[in-house]
Amino acid sequence: MFRKITYDAGRITLNRPDKRNALDPEMIAELREALDTAAADTSVRVVVIRGAGKDFCSGADLESLERVLRADVVENLADARSLAGLFLAMRDHARPVIAAVRGRALAGGCGLATACDIVLAADSAQFGYPEVNIGFVPAMVMAMLRRSVSEKEAFQLVATGEVIGAKRACEMGLVQRVFADEAFDSEVEAYVNRLAAKPPSAVSMTKGLLYHMDGQPFETALESGVHTNTLARMTEDCKAGIRRFLSKAQPG
Repeated sequence: MFRKITYDAGRITLNRPDKRNALDPEMIAELREALDTAAADTSVRVVVIRGAGKDFCSGADLESLERVLRADVVENLADARSLAGLFLAMRDHARPVIAAVRGRALAGGCGLATACDIVLAADSAQFGYPEVNIGFVPAMVMAMLRRSVSEKEAFQLVATGEVIGAKRACEMGLVQRVFADEAFDSEVEAYVNRLAAKPPSAVSMTKGLLYHMDGQPFETALESGVHTNTLARMTEDCKAGIRRFLSKAQPG
């Protein structure tokens, strides 16, 4: 059976280039499976999601949109929860999840990129939520988008359906780094390698704490930091790092 997702040591590829890597229920399920595989593999320190071919992901495919016309409320609810479950799995994943975006990331595809912890984009990449143009709402995506850009920028993107370039997306905080098209693959690999070289327990705990603090009152967030700080001190990564630092700091 042709798989719509390919996986190799933390590298996840959306593998429907003839369909611009459009999402359907089977692809979402395979993506969840690949994320679970990466979570269980202790050798994986960073997860990278990219698209095969010219585009990252164009959103829902035509068959999925046609099913919306026939589905009842229960079926539509189950379908929406499947995508929401994928976004939650990405946020809860112990490793950093990076989107490496070439070409277009539109609608659910832009949502998939936004759900990642870090977005790296080629200079010619395009981002947008054009759902409003067909009377639809990028509803689950807004949970991440609202946390990534300002309130007014978020509203402008989802209310107008405007498609923007990578540099503009970076200026507003939707994208973290933009690389020249011709150097994109090598720059992404270098970025991933630098992140993968960091102590894995520290990176994992940092991600977990950052999202856990979301919405907490200030005092509660500080207390969450106290607990994570204490746990971090007990890890071998931290102890080894302190020993290295102290050995370099010794005179002579």
